Amino acid sequence: MGRKVTLAACSLNQWALDFDGNLQRILRSIEIAKSKGAKYRLGPELEICGYGCSDHYFESDTLLHSFQVLAELLASPITQDIICDVGMPVMHKNIRYNCRIIFLNKKIVLIRPKLIMAKNGNYREFRWFTPWTPRRVEEYFLPRMIRVVTEQDTVPFGDAVIATKDTCIGTEICEELWIPDNPHVSMGLDGVEIFTNSSASHYELRKDHSRLERVKSATAKNGGIYVYANQKGCDGDRLYYDGCPTISANGHLVAQGHQFSLEDVEVITAMLDLEDVRTYRGELPSRNILAGQVEPYHRVKIDFALSLDDDIGAPSIEPIQSLSHTPEEEISLGPACWLWDYLRRSSQAGFLLPLSGGIDSSATACIVYSMCRQVCLAADNGNQQVIEDARKIVNDPNYVPKDPREFCRQVFTTCYMASENSSQDTCNRAKELADQIGSYHLNMNIDTAVKAMIGIFSLVTGKSPQFTVHGGCTRENLALQNVQARIRMVLAYLFAQLRLWSCGRPGGLLVLGSANVDESLRGYMTKYDCSSADINPIGGISKMDLKNFIQYCIENFQLTALRKIISAPPTAELEPLANGQVSQTDEADMGMTYAELSVYGKLRKIAKCGPYSMFCKLIHTWNSICTPRQVAEKVKHFFRMYAINRHKMTVLTPAYHAEQYSPDDNRFDLRPFLYNTNWSWQFRSIDTQVSKLESRQQANLSDVATNELD
Repeated sequence: MGRKVTLAACSLNQWALDFDGNLQRILRSIEIAKSKGAKYRLGPELEICGYGCSDHYFESDTLLHSFQVLAELLASPITQDIICDVGMPVMHKNIRYNCRIIFLNKKIVLIRPKLIMAKNGNYREFRWFTPWTPRRVEEYFLPRMIRVVTEQDTVPFGDAVIATKDTCIGTEICEELWIPDNPHVSMGLDGVEIFTNSSASHYELRKDHSRLERVKSATAKNGGIYVYANQKGCDGDRLYYDGCPTISANGHLVAQGHQFSLEDVEVITAMLDLEDVRTYRGELPSRNILAGQVEPYHRVKIDFALSLDDDIGAPSIEPIQSLSHTPEEEISLGPACWLWDYLRRSSQAGFLLPLSGGIDSSATACIVYSMCRQVCLAADNGNQQVIEDARKIVNDPNYVPKDPREFCRQVFTTCYMASENSSQDTCNRAKELADQIGSYHLNMNIDTAVKAMIGIFSLVTGKSPQFTVHGGCTRENLALQNVQARIRMVLAYLFAQLRLWSCGRPGGLLVLGSANVDESLRGYMTKYDCSSADINPIGGISKMDLKNFIQYCIENFQLTALRKIISAPPTAELEPLANGQVSQTDEADMGMTYAELSVYGKLRKIAKCGPYSMFCKLIHTWNSICTPRQVAEKVKHFFRMYAINRHKMTVLTPAYHAEQYSPDDNRFDLRPFLYNTNWSWQFRSIDTQVSKLESRQQANLSDVATNELD
């Protein structure tokens, strides 16, 4: 009986509806897997059409083209003599399922539909797919184009396992790894030795560790081999899929791919001894008692072995140390890879960023610089796809990106948009950072445009609005600030469209936004100002994490200009200067600190707190620094401002998703955008509780005073 098996897990940078590109990447991954001796190749979820098709799943075209691609895979000589496991949508009895198609030598072995749908946060799988009933297996009648290739009329469709001549293989799909009652538990008790999981698991800060632990724990209690494949790259939306294919055995990590990479195709393999699984399970008597009572799975038998007839096994399991990144490294790498995918697939020639000299826009600039570093590193390592993409972007058929600063100048334009309210300090900081990263930097003054806009208003109304420091009211003050911010947005798009035209180069630039997740939550931005852009790489990242990332860039990228930026108080610079110095600060304007905003955001979204629940939690968290009444005022102020500005979140620039408390209205955080800003019942409940707490405290003080007199 054979023992030594080689298994392959792939991460593919698939793109929704890119059937040509997706097909070529799948074929390339199979070629690589075979070259490494693998007999089973596993790819990511819905890899044929791309995971992020969204409502395109409703279209019959998506199903048709998926089957057309499947037909080409089945007929290709590349897919022979290896079990291929690919993902696509399938319609069965007029119901749409998210499926794995497992085939071997032009024969479909099994169509395995997904049992558990992802339906929270970024996921809406129930909108397009129906979960399959566990343990049920039916016949599926193949479409004509597949019958021609396979010469099969029907194939098994359902929750079954595959029995080869030497082992048994069971399938999980993405979400099934994250539920309490995982299918791999019952499959393992029924003798399945190899588990596979095809996934489209998105990136979030600090998430990768929990995913790795789940992959390892899947084989720790029950023994076995777990093969995990994941989508990578930007599939066409806000999410970044961070790859990291993984293989574990008997609770140990034995192979792991990259979490962030510009490689479109990554294949990892592991050579393992099936006898190690059998020995491990043999020493678990309690597991074996349960195994004797488990309901058996339907087995699909195939005349194929993963091992060679005369092999003598593989070396003992050799655990490896998991590769992990700090949050600062994740911010440096993840958004950079997302930006590169977006740039090369949008057929644009680069990015334009309004660079203010503050932390947020500077962090955005550093992420673009990190992208340039990753591109140059990939080109230096011989990544031909990256080199070809870079040549298209810079419109030079012989170009090779070698120096990050030089490449940054080719693809990145920064501009400082000064007004009479701007300080020389922020201007100098922006210029110094631009020089250090190598961007093409512009300085411009917007006062002429601002005065023209105000002049039109004054001509029509006969009124001239003034800033508060000059005697104006709050409405005048805000209007004068907003017109500056909105003119910056108009100019950003003008220069993005025509900057390259002005110097004789083809193409346009994508405008980058730089509003962080906390400002978006609070609504501390002008609607349709510079926060309105094409994409925003930091829109899902908190101010606190961005500060830590800036410090990381100082230490690792030697960007010394950031020292002045990180030490300066955040400011919008939209109000008049006081003796040439900034008098306006963000935290004073907001009435709350960025650290507080991060706490509010996590309680509101992750802990699902309304005003009263948030108050009840914070009186304990902040009891050493705030009285209950002070906590109440802070909470009420946050929810009042959140409600007033909620409408701004409906038009947020599409942002890279990185944080669980993202307020992205369009995908992640579905809430009303017209609120009763008084929150009368909720705030009254808080006030009632404050009164009770204060009465109790006063009574305790009286008791203490009485005891002291006694």
